[in-house]
Amino acid sequence: MPIVKITGRGLAMIACAVALLWGCFIGERVTARRAYAERARIMKDLHLLQKKQQQPVSVPIHRYGHPVRSTAG
Repeated sequence: MPIVKITGRGLAMIACAVALLWGCFIGERVTARRAYAERARIMKDLHLLQKKQQQPVSVPIHRYGHPVRSTAG
């Protein structure tokens, strides 16, 4: 003689809760994989930017747009 009986409605609610839990779990995994892939891509891009050689500036520019020239005097 059962003391507690699970109704069909209760069983359906449990199934919905389990499905929601699995959905959250799978969604979290997908989000984490995307984040790891994006982080790897960004690190690769930063590495490539650091390897690029930039040309040095020949004459520094004054803040008003005129080149700075040193004078002997």
